[in-house]
Amino acid sequence: MIRIWVVMALLAGGGWWAYQHYFAKETAVAEAAPGPQGPPGGMPVEAEKIVEQKLAREIIAVGSLRSDESVKLSAEIGGRVSAIRFTEGQAVERGAVLFELEDSVLQAELAQSRASLTLSQRNAARSADLFSKGLVSARERDEAAAKLALDEASVKLAEARLDKTRIRAPFAGIAGLRLISPGAYVQPGDTLVALEALQTLKADFRLSEAALSVVSVGQILNLEVDAYPGQTFAGKVYAIDPGLAVETRSIGLRARVPNAQGKLRPGLFARVKLIIAQKDQAITVAEQAVFPQGEQHFVYTIENGAAAMKPVGIGQRQDGRVEIVSGLKAGDTVITAGLQKIGPGAPVTAINLAAPAEKPKS
Repeated sequence: MIRIWVVMALLAGGGWWAYQHYFAKETAVAEAAPGPQGPPGGMPVEAEKIVEQKLAREIIAVGSLRSDESVKLSAEIGGRVSAIRFTEGQAVERGAVLFELEDSVLQAELAQSRASLTLSQRNAARSADLFSKGLVSARERDEAAAKLALDEASVKLAEARLDKTRIRAPFAGIAGLRLISPGAYVQPGDTLVALEALQTLKADFRLSEAALSVVSVGQILNLEVDAYPGQTFAGKVYAIDPGLAVETRSIGLRARVPNAQGKLRPGLFARVKLIIAQKDQAITVAEQAVFPQGEQHFVYTIENGAAAMKPVGIGQRQDGRVEIVSGLKAGDTVITAGLQKIGPGAPVTAINLAAPAEKPKS
């Protein structure tokens, strides 16, 4: 409002010459005043200063998680379930008895075999003594020894059959939901419960054949799952499939992912970022700072308060950033927003890099 009154007064008192003189003086004062990244009055833009940082070269893939070890336990012999010795969903140790089958018949067979073995041991010892005295033939001595060996084998067989009535955990893990109840009769091969080893999980994923030359055992990866948004889980490749899938021309990789906290579960869908290389001094800029013209890419930098268009070579894109492999150096100021309002040589002001105003001295 004050400026409008000044203009009216100038036009009334001094005419057009006074009006031009006033605004020329005002413009000169404004241009002389210093400002961040150029004189005030330049087009306001947002910018960032380039700082070298570590950058990992990654290959993105999708995969799934599986247990380090997984098995569906079943009975090797038929029988009636007499006891269940575990709690569903709880950890069990290797060798722990999970199911017991009714074993009275097998216990009797073992006792019978042991009794026969005891008699065979005595007969074999007696035959050997009599043979040494010439009272029995070698054939009688050999028959007694053979009977002893047969009864020893019968005892071992009975013990093995009896042991199969105890269904044990082949490794330490988490017992799943059981599929049978005490008193149920099971046939050989019937699934009783699943057992999963979850302390470490395996991540399976596939890459195109073009990646074959850059992947190797021991490479680090980071994966994300929808169940825990924003969290990453580290792993390491330990095996590469020796052959490619004929249908997709892709190669399979498998990594181990520590799961000490038990957050991850088999079957989860995973987004995998495989690190195949790492630079210690890389330059990156925001994706929106880079624009194409023909087959070349460019950015605007701020030099002496004006926009300068520079050609750049770009590398990989990652998390909203673009790697710059040529054309920029650490310390350069790159315009990241407001590009559509400027051109080469246009005066600009980086509003987000402006120094805070000094407090008035008291």
